[in-house]
Amino acid sequence: MKLFSSLTQLIGNTPLLEVPFLSKNPRVKIYGKLEGNNPGGSVKDRAAFFMMRKALESGQINEHTKIIEPTSGNTGIALSMIACSLNLNLELVMPESASVERVKTMKAYGAIVTLTDKERSMEGAIDYAREKVEREGYVMLDQFSNNNNKLSHYETTGPEIWRDTEGSITHFVSSMGTTGTIMGVSKFLKEKKPDVKIIGAQPMEGASIPGIRRWPKEYLPKIYEPWRVDQIVDVSEEQATNYARKMAKEQGIFSGTSSGGAAYIASQVGAEIDEGLIVFIVCDRGDRYLSTDLFE
Repeated sequence: MKLFSSLTQLIGNTPLLEVPFLSKNPRVKIYGKLEGNNPGGSVKDRAAFFMMRKALESGQINEHTKIIEPTSGNTGIALSMIACSLNLNLELVMPESASVERVKTMKAYGAIVTLTDKERSMEGAIDYAREKVEREGYVMLDQFSNNNNKLSHYETTGPEIWRDTEGSITHFVSSMGTTGTIMGVSKFLKEKKPDVKIIGAQPMEGASIPGIRRWPKEYLPKIYEPWRVDQIVDVSEEQATNYARKMAKEQGIFSGTSSGGAAYIASQVGAEIDEGLIVFIVCDRGDRYLSTDLFE
């Protein structure tokens, strides 16, 4: 058995698992990339590690820096896990509608957690953090504009998918929050295979799906490059919820609503093609949604 000296060495190299119920065509294979297998339980471990490591290397932060970051949950958990291992000071800001599990997990890692008005959603958390940066000297890693977010997926997630599918991937599906995952993976896969299709999932107008957003123009992540996405598909809360439940009951894949949304879209893409290999991101684990009605 291989021995590890650092928690960060466990980030990445997550498995691809076929999800047969998503495809009725034997010539269309659909695989979920199980990002809940990361030590912090989500795909955000990758971006959090890259952002913190690069900030330390550049001198942007050190053990005396007051770091603040707005988050919908998974990035905050990942950052708090890594910050405690590096002895860094961290405050996380999230809407008060965040699940209890997420808040408690961040606090367990030693982070300060500030909850903002749920009516203002992520925009309110972002504004609060920006004000602390301007007035109190905090440093924000800013996952929404930090190129190391998408770089983490260009250097790890994309290459892993290419390696494990032996280059036979035809479609990639990802829910879009900060858009770091879809940006980095798209850049890598398109360099290897220009005709691979990149499909993003966003909530329908008015829908609320934890982890993914339909951003107002003024808050659109700066790392987002629209030409890297071939198609954006809207998904409803009902579709995302139903498919998260189906994955748990029919496949034993325990995940959140954003993963359910990606799974739903992967199944729709699969029904429209004659043959292919589709990979979608299973963003996190379902245990951080147990206090919600997701699995009621």
